[in-house]
Amino acid sequence: MAPFFETRDIHKQFGGIVAVRDLNMTIDEREIVGLIGPNGAGKTTLFNVITGVYAPKRGQILFRGKNIAGLPPDKICHLGIARTFQIVMPFHTLTVFDNTKVAAFCRTTSHEKAARSATEILRFLGLEDKAHIPAGHLTLAQKKRLEMARALATEPKLLLLDETLAGLNVTEIDGMIDTVQRIRAERGVTILAVEHVMRAVMKISDRVVVLDEGQKIAEGPPQEVVQNPEVIKAYLGDEYAHT
Repeated sequence: MAPFFETRDIHKQFGGIVAVRDLNMTIDEREIVGLIGPNGAGKTTLFNVITGVYAPKRGQILFRGKNIAGLPPDKICHLGIARTFQIVMPFHTLTVFDNTKVAAFCRTTSHEKAARSATEILRFLGLEDKAHIPAGHLTLAQKKRLEMARALATEPKLLLLDETLAGLNVTEIDGMIDTVQRIRAERGVTILAVEHVMRAVMKISDRVVVLDEGQKIAEGPPQEVVQNPEVIKAYLGDEYAHT
């Protein structure tokens, strides 16, 4: 049986700079996989290749048995892959509700159905009391949740989260960890998450993949990965050497 999601020898470079080098990776359905590595390791480039922003130079991306490598972003979204972005950029003058409703039109042309979907998702993410204020008035943590709401409104089967916790305080991080776990448990969504907050990576991930200079240098359960000498040297630092 084919994996739910798989990359086969995915390679992407910009001129002479290799951003992702012959990457092989699988994700099982309803799994949460953490993707970690130093800045410049190729994590966001990989997200851009998966979601069609960039076409890979070579390799295959198999989603539910279909090779999606090189398809445009709208086609990939319709197939069931959505993402968030490191830098949140909602439609600032539109309300939180309308931002989410726009994304729901990925699945319907009905204003009524899109509105129902937006209402349900905002309730799920704890943003219902912010629904009718302009998105530009939200705090950073609320904008991160709106970013998640817009992605969920497209009804993804695979959700790519790009540094959802960046810039949040401890309480906000804990709340977002709970939300990510609920997205999997209650909505059945498979998740690939780029994250630097290791406490969160350890808590939410079934498995962790580590990139360095575009290459996969380690993969496995979180507790094993953080003990890997190559990962400690490339990314985690000496504080993890004796934990």
